[in-house]
Amino acid sequence: MVVIGAIAAGINAVAGGGSLLSFPFLTLGVQIPSLQANATNSASLWPGSLAGAFGFREQLHKTKRYFGVLAIPTLVGSALGAWLLTISSQRLFDRAIPFLILMAAILLVVQPKIKARAKKMDRHTPLWVGILIQFLVATYGGYFGAGMGLMMLGSFALYMEGNIHELNAVKNWLGLIVNLVASIFLALKGLVLWGPFVALTAGSLLGGFYAAKYSQRFDSEKLRVVIATYGLAMTAYFFWRAFA
Repeated sequence: MVVIGAIAAGINAVAGGGSLLSFPFLTLGVQIPSLQANATNSASLWPGSLAGAFGFREQLHKTKRYFGVLAIPTLVGSALGAWLLTISSQRLFDRAIPFLILMAAILLVVQPKIKARAKKMDRHTPLWVGILIQFLVATYGGYFGAGMGLMMLGSFALYMEGNIHELNAVKNWLGLIVNLVASIFLALKGLVLWGPFVALTAGSLLGGFYAAKYSQRFDSEKLRVVIATYGLAMTAYFFWRAFA
């Protein structure tokens, strides 16, 4: 399980989509019920989010006004998403899983277009629309989370001034809020399994460290395609499992 956490963190650092590996592993490999697997997987993400946010602390300086405006809807949305998860029945969540994984896989497929748009699109959307979108994205992040960062980056391109690194800084700090709030809420509700959490977190820290050190050696584009393909395969399996 430590190895899976390390690989998932490395995938997140290099290409994104690590949860497409770690979540199915918890549900299919370890046979943890999907609600607890999702909560445990989400909780194990926050140390990596902290490391990512800390790494972008200097780039946040130019976009801190956006962070200040978006922090509250992010906080509220992530708490709402985590609460919705706690009141979801096992059957309902099992039926939602294939759609959630499909969404994450599609976001990974279109990742280059999202990043390109974030680099060069003119920002004309009113800020209040951005606040509403961020609330919805944070709600999704508190509920499931895979692909949340790409959703943020795509929405930022509509209204936020700044280069891709500055937008990434806001994304990482807001992502930290989502993961931390959801982790605390889900832990208090007893959905986090501490054994798998510790193992995944330890692996995540190791994977994040070595990915940052050796990420230039990996072909992120090929890895993205592999993980997206795997995600689509998992989508098909979970559709069969939920509806067959």
